[in-house]
Amino acid sequence: DASVDAGLRARVRAVADELDSEGVLPQLGPTDQIVQLRRLDGGLLISSPAAGTQPLLDAAQRQRALAGRVSFTTTVSGVRSRLLATTVPVGGQPVLVVVGTASDVSDAAMDRVQTALIVGGPPAVLLAGAGAWLLAGAALRPVERMRREAADISDRDTGRRLAVPSTRDEVAALGATINGLLARLQEALKRERSFVADAGHELRTPLAILRAELELAARPGRSREALVEAVSHAGEETDRLIRLAEDLLLLARADNAQPFLRPVALLLPDLLGAAARGAGARATERGVTVAVRGPAALTVVADPDRLRQAVDNLLDNATRHAPSGSVVEVNVTANGTGMVTVEIADRGPGFPVDFLPNAFERFHRADAARTRDGGGSGLGLSIVQAITEAHGGHATVGNRPGGGATVTLALPAPAVSNHPGNGSAR
Repeated sequence: DASVDAGLRARVRAVADELDSEGVLPQLGPTDQIVQLRRLDGGLLISSPAAGTQPLLDAAQRQRALAGRVSFTTTVSGVRSRLLATTVPVGGQPVLVVVGTASDVSDAAMDRVQTALIVGGPPAVLLAGAGAWLLAGAALRPVERMRREAADISDRDTGRRLAVPSTRDEVAALGATINGLLARLQEALKRERSFVADAGHELRTPLAILRAELELAARPGRSREALVEAVSHAGEETDRLIRLAEDLLLLARADNAQPFLRPVALLLPDLLGAAARGAGARATERGVTVAVRGPAALTVVADPDRLRQAVDNLLDNATRHAPSGSVVEVNVTANGTGMVTVEIADRGPGFPVDFLPNAFERFHRADAARTRDGGGSGLGLSIVQAITEAHGGHATVGNRPGGGATVTLALPAPAVSNHPGNGSAR
């Protein structure tokens, strides 16, 4: 009934638009339509053939129509009909308008719609479902193909990539993203395999030396001095193995984001001065001086043992490659941006240009000019980077314009107290 009433309200508006000031309705519309207009005193103004001449409203319905609007179902001329009554102004006076339609007409229309839905609905649903299934299958077919290709890629075939369609849609973007992921995984696996191979090589060398020393010590007829020397060499190689194992463990903890620092507030110049004094013996042997320059009092929050380890690594490398009579400089700067920089620079041959982009890779060494003549493992700069980044800073390497290498550590300084000082040479 709601849809029928909506149509009747539209017809009331149409009737009101067509009425002239005398209440004459030029066009009544189809003959099966019910239209009747009466004055408020009950006098008939106009009525369609289907409406007849008798009043269509009883007293109660008439009062409700005068108060606003009323709709109901009744029998008109023996036909079950739906009526709507209200008032419209004509010539400044309200006129009672009753419009209606035979219910059997609307019922027949509803029956036809219902029959069409019953007869045609299931096939339409089946056709729509089949079409949706075909469309979904066509859309997902490239995804399934990429899934099969990805499933066929093994750890021995990391160079393979997925075939990306040239459609420039979401599927193509997904394929490109997966290929990017495969490329990163391939590079990570390559670095891991290289790391394992290099670690095995580094472990094999001291183990072979240790075994040879022990075999020599076990030979009969060795003098006491020879035995002491063999045991001493074996101890040195054991210490080297321990250092290598500790370095590998530190790097593993850094890779897994495991905390390995015990930070405290400390005076950075004091730590650097102690490191310079510790490097003094080797520096003196080579005729090299280590000079620390910067503020006399500068506080940072850091792990003193780990930070000292990083600085010792850099000073050991710098003093080994600095020429006799030169100065290894340790320059400390607080730039006021919350960061403190520690630059360690020598006057040696410097780093090869092609070494710089990969300087912090593990077991990555420079050419013969800066090889590990002192027994280094090739992990020094990797350790320095891991320690610096664990403190929230970063490390960089470079070459001095006049010759020599520089390594710079940038560390956060939450509490900085600067007092100018002239520094010292140690």
